[in-house]
Amino acid sequence: MTAVTVRPAGDRALLLEPDDAAQLPVLLDQLRHAPIDGVADLLPAATTVLLTLRAGADVAVIENRLRTLVLDSGTADHAGTAADPVTVPVRYDGPDLAAAADLLGITTRELVDRHTGAEWYCAFIGFAPGFGYLQAPRAQLTVPRRAQARTVVPAGSVALAGGYSAIYPRSSPGGWQLIGRTDLALWDQDRPEPALLRAGTRVRFVAVER
Repeated sequence: MTAVTVRPAGDRALLLEPDDAAQLPVLLDQLRHAPIDGVADLLPAATTVLLTLRAGADVAVIENRLRTLVLDSGTADHAGTAADPVTVPVRYDGPDLAAAADLLGITTRELVDRHTGAEWYCAFIGFAPGFGYLQAPRAQLTVPRRAQARTVVPAGSVALAGGYSAIYPRSSPGGWQLIGRTDLALWDQDRPEPALLRAGTRVRFVAVER
């Protein structure tokens, strides 16, 4: 069982941090499926969740309720399973594919197999609109960022860095290891929900030739 530390964050926000960071998906899932009166929004990050509160909410009451949360470590793998995973077709021909495999001490084929064989979980959104930080600890694909960032990374680039995988939603600078590319639009303002990924979304990568 994992306890949750609650800290004030200004007059109308609370910062939650599980004692075990691996239980963050469970905490997020629990807060979404059993919403607390007075909570306006949830903002997940790498190891915390920021709760913003509605005007007039009783901060002390909400804080006391949150302090009673105890997370069941056995449910971590089942968090966020309400929706089917988003399938992302990928051409694994990225310029850093071989270098990333070398850093891991495996072949490029093994890297692709690990990347496609795992179900990834979007822990949080950051860096740019629609840029999801995807986790799959069992994939064992932790590599460092590049020593020198690129000034331009093409939209749709699939990348690895620091234990996360991600897809660049638009052309931008970036220092992640690029292992492939997808034509899937991660950000489209013409959609009702412009971002394809949100915190809690599950993702499956599929290798394609073209």
